[in-house]
Amino acid sequence: MLLVRHGASADAIEGTPHELLEGQGNPPLSPIGREQAELVGARLAGGDCAAIWVSSLRRPAETAAPLARRTGLVPVVDADLREVFLGEWEGGLFRQKVADEDPIAQRMFAEQSWAVVPGAESDDAFGARLRDAVNRIAAAHAGDRVVVFSHGAAIGEILTQASGSRPFAFIGADNSSISRLIVTPERWIVRGFNDTAHLSDPA
Repeated sequence: MLLVRHGASADAIEGTPHELLEGQGNPPLSPIGREQAELVGARLAGGDCAAIWVSSLRRPAETAAPLARRTGLVPVVDADLREVFLGEWEGGLFRQKVADEDPIAQRMFAEQSWAVVPGAESDDAFGARLRDAVNRIAAAHAGDRVVVFSHGAAIGEILTQASGSRPFAFIGADNSSISRLIVTPERWIVRGFNDTAHLSDPA
């Protein structure tokens, strides 16, 4: 299972929140994000890909589009792959709070818990839905190579469950990076994290 974080999304503008989908921020990709999507699509198109899965939010779907176009595969949408729900900090406010070093944001990082954010999804619920998604995808494509386009915190949570690491150990994945996971009936195995070779300047 190749876990791809979406490309860079449009900037949040103070006073102009992102549109919401079922309560979650749903920005499009930025121009840089669209370039990243083309690069990761070109890199992965040469492999033996059995299926493409995406979260129900806009930015993973837009990131997956170049690979889908190159392979002819129709992405499967799974809402359980969406980003952690950030309650009162949705719509772009989360980025601003972190940039401003808001005390709640600092506590969130110190405790390594999304649930510190007012109204946010519980850590248990977040982990459970991603575990269900991974198991569902693996069951549908046993023995196959699958590309999953999701989000930074979601990919981090999947790798945390696979490795038994601290909760926020893998939340630093770059936009359009590739992480690798082997899923077996007995266990999940992390085979790679944050591969951005396709974004490197060839010079």
